[in-house]
Amino acid sequence: MVLISRDGVKEGASDGAVVDFRGNPVDKSKTGGWLAAGLILGIELAERICVMGISMNLVTYLVGNLHIPSAKSATIVTNFMGTLNLLGLLGGFLADAKLGRYLTVALSATITGLGIILLTLATSIPSMRPPPCDDYRRQHHECIEANGKQLALLYAALYTTALGGGGIKSNVSGFGSDQFDGRDPREEKSMIFFFNRFYFGISIGSLFAVIVLVYVQDNVGRGLGYGISAGGMIIALVVLLSGTPFYRFHMPQGSPLSVIWRVIFLAWKKRAYPYPAHPSLLNEYQEAKIPHTQRLKCLDKAAILDEYASAEGNRSNPWIVSTVNQVEEVKLVFKLMPVWSTCILFWTVYSQMTTFTIEQATFMNRKIGSFVIPSGSFSAFLFITILLFTSLNEKLIVPLARKLTNTAQGITSLQRIGIGLVLSMTAMIAAAIVEKQRREFAVHQNTKISAFWLVLQYFLVGAGEAFVYVGQLEFFIREAPDRMKSMSTGLFLSTISMGFFVSTLLVTVVDKVTKKSWLRSNLNKGRVDYFYLLLAVLGALNFLVFLAFAMRHQYKGQQHSSPNDSVKKEQKNSNGLRVEEMAEIIRTEAKEGP
Repeated sequence: MVLISRDGVKEGASDGAVVDFRGNPVDKSKTGGWLAAGLILGIELAERICVMGISMNLVTYLVGNLHIPSAKSATIVTNFMGTLNLLGLLGGFLADAKLGRYLTVALSATITGLGIILLTLATSIPSMRPPPCDDYRRQHHECIEANGKQLALLYAALYTTALGGGGIKSNVSGFGSDQFDGRDPREEKSMIFFFNRFYFGISIGSLFAVIVLVYVQDNVGRGLGYGISAGGMIIALVVLLSGTPFYRFHMPQGSPLSVIWRVIFLAWKKRAYPYPAHPSLLNEYQEAKIPHTQRLKCLDKAAILDEYASAEGNRSNPWIVSTVNQVEEVKLVFKLMPVWSTCILFWTVYSQMTTFTIEQATFMNRKIGSFVIPSGSFSAFLFITILLFTSLNEKLIVPLARKLTNTAQGITSLQRIGIGLVLSMTAMIAAAIVEKQRREFAVHQNTKISAFWLVLQYFLVGAGEAFVYVGQLEFFIREAPDRMKSMSTGLFLSTISMGFFVSTLLVTVVDKVTKKSWLRSNLNKGRVDYFYLLLAVLGALNFLVFLAFAMRHQYKGQQHSSPNDSVKKEQKNSNGLRVEEMAEIIRTEAKEGP
């Protein structure tokens, strides 16, 4: 009888091992590859349909059905999205430390399905809503707002969904890439295309949500719309479980947070110790998989071998002395933080596409003939743009950049992020201009301009996301330590989370400072255009800080201990390939296509 634990792995298997569902060494001809990866992609597709089906249209339900003020409704949406992405850190931690990516994804999908079922009930039961309100009472702010009891089930549903969604988002991309062997050039090439198709799948799911589900929610019923999402998640979970025999499972390698904490603790404890004459005197210098670097040298003290640490048995005790490899892993994590901090504001801008931009649409002409387009469905232009620029990046922009720069990568991950930040600033300027014109026509001429003017800001933010999302995902996965793949994905997701929380903070501060004069439920009496301009100014300042950090950043393949350090000749990228081999794979990809 085979004993299965965590990822379906035999008890006693070593951490980091790659096995099949019975705990045996993998047979590449029967496990992994595109069949396994395709089954895994279904979960992310279902998760995106669920989340986008909520976030892109929830604000209209809160304002229109629950009679919650516009600013408060925006914070409810941004807090939900922020919590969902922040919980990605928890999901990544659990997967890396104990559960493994497969079990974490399966459990998270179950929780997400439960959350959507609760949301279906919360929006279907009449007693969960306040009495309807006509236009006259709405204009005079006499509508009865939903009370705490009516909101309780809604909040429970939203944050149950957020808990499950965070676990899926932080692990599904890593679990999918686990189905390809990074040491095999042919499979490494497939892994590159997996990330492209993963992001393409995300965008397709989002597009379906804002076109189909939003229409169903507004014109047929909220309950049916969310019920479709719940059904999709259940089907995706069944598909994921049915593919269990075909997956490759990576054993968890222990809590990455424990490694980080121990290195910091020991470096502080040994802060008074002098540095050794040469780094080779540090603990397990020769055995380190990551070459030693001179940056953040203070952390090297965690690997100093004093008399006590050198004693028999103590050198292997991680609470007495760290290894050079552990120290370098922590250095890599710390090096991610400056870029992490400057990516937050992009997602603050992006969050406006789910709140005030949708509110703008409700005050504009949304008719095509006799058909009225739901406000939330205008988000389709955001995802169409993302799909367009994702294709342009791989088929036109990156190949052209390769020719201009004479490098295999063409555009680096940091350059992608920088382009996205510039586009986000431009988007907020465009949004401010459109809102100013909309308000002037509404107030002075009592007319509604076409909602299709919003396409411009959707286009700019969508183009920006196509650069930033891919750039960040690549940066955090490739620049982070190998054992922290899920946690680094969670770290990436936390920038999205913080962006939504910063939006909540800005809305609260602006509402207080302006005495509720900028952000009002009746946009004709507010000044949302000023809020957009504020975001543009903050974005410009943030971009300057990003440039300062980006110009100083050294990629993993560029780090050296010293010019004479022979280790640099064998330096490897995050997938175990030499940089030269990785460049050859990318060149082959450019010639052959997917």
